[in-house]
Amino acid sequence: MISKARIKWIKSLELRKYRIEHNAFVAEGPKLVGELLPYSSPVYVAATKEWLDRNQHLLADVKDVDEVSQEELERASLLRTPQCVLAVMPIPHHTADFLSQDSDHQLVLALDGIQDPGNLGTILRIADWFGIRHVLCSDGMADVYNPKCVQSCMGALARVKVCYCKLSEVLGKTKMPVYGTFLDGKDIYGEELSPNGIIVMGNEGNGISKEVAELVNRRLYVPNYPQGSPTTESLNVAVATGIVCAEFTRRLR
Repeated sequence: MISKARIKWIKSLELRKYRIEHNAFVAEGPKLVGELLPYSSPVYVAATKEWLDRNQHLLADVKDVDEVSQEELERASLLRTPQCVLAVMPIPHHTADFLSQDSDHQLVLALDGIQDPGNLGTILRIADWFGIRHVLCSDGMADVYNPKCVQSCMGALARVKVCYCKLSEVLGKTKMPVYGTFLDGKDIYGEELSPNGIIVMGNEGNGISKEVAELVNRRLYVPNYPQGSPTTESLNVAVATGIVCAEFTRRLR
C-alpha cells in the first residue's frame, strides 16, 4: 500500500525545484525501470505484485518497496497510462572533467539551449545509439530529468552521462575540435571529420548562441536534396543531431 504522503512526494517530483530539492526523479514502466536498475539503486519502488514477482532479483539492495494495486499506481503516477512499476531514482552528478583525459577517439555532444524535453530525450537516445557516452548541456536549458524527457529517452540515461555546465567556459578550455551546424557551414559529406571532437547542437529556434558559436572552429552544414531546390527552412534539432552523429560514426568504421 502507498501512503498519501508518498503520493504527494512523487507528484512533487514533476517540478524541477522539487527534483533539485530531493535530488531525485521519477521513472515509470517495466522497460525504462528495468534498464535503469542495473546501473543505479532506486530510492523507492512502487510496483504491482506481478512485476515484483518477476523482478525480485533486481531489488536486492532496495530498502523501500511498496506492493501496490493498479489503482494505487494510477494515483501516484505522472503518466496518463501507468505501467505496473514506478521508481524514484537518485539524480547522478557528472562533471566535464573527462575532457582532460585521453579523448583521441571520443565524440561528445554539446547542447546549447535546447528547450523541448521531447527533443532532449530523443537526442539522448541518439547519443546512446551511436555510443556517445557524454552530453554537455548549457545552463538554463530543458531538464533531462523532466518526466517527459525521462520517458522519451527510453533508458539512455542509464548509459549516457549528462553534465550541465557553463558551455562557453568548457569549450574555451578544450583542445578537442569543436564542430557546429550552421546554414553557412561546409557540406558535412565533403568535409574531413575527426574521430574525436565536440559536436554542438543549438536551440530549436535560434540555433547556436553567439557566445558558443565563437568557439566553434569547424562549421558544418547538412545539405538538402536535391541541393538548391525549394525546401523547409531547417531541420528539427533532434533529426539534425541524428544525421550528424550518423555521419561521424560512419567514418569510424
